Amino acid sequence: MGAARTSRTPLPGIGVRYDLVTRERRRLSVVAESDGARTLSAYRRSDPDDRSLAVRLDADEAAVVVDALRPAHHSPSLLSTTELGLVAERIGLSASSHWNGRLLGDTRTRTETGVSIVAVLRRAEALPSPGPDFRLAGGDTLIVIGTREGVDTAAEILGRE
Repeated sequence: MGAARTSRTPLPGIGVRYDLVTRERRRLSVVAESDGARTLSAYRRSDPDDRSLAVRLDADEAAVVVDALRPAHHSPSLLSTTELGLVAERIGLSASSHWNGRLLGDTRTRTETGVSIVAVLRRAEALPSPGPDFRLAGGDTLIVIGTREGVDTAAEILGRE
């Protein structure tokens, strides 16, 4: 088996297509659309032009898949939150969110749920340890950690339109 091969092809008016041929000679492609959506495709080994699977993902779903594929999840130095009875999740704020433009402290998320907001992802930037005076914006993704119940309640609070 040879090494994996990749290529990148601009698709004017659509986005970019990334192709990967694995060491096992399997072909995968991802079409990254300009709106953040992704289409992941897999092709038959017997015919690399015959698509056997196509899955369209919105930007949030694509981010979850990317996160799941990162090798950092398997680092022995990372704390396993499930062993501690905690969960860590991403909670997105929509553009029409009630909290758009408001201070993080105004949400009272930590007070009401016990959940900690450990970072905010904004565009391509990670903003760690936001304080109560941090101003939220539609499109932000909040990284939260807490109990299952607390995170679910935080998602309800932060999901307010």
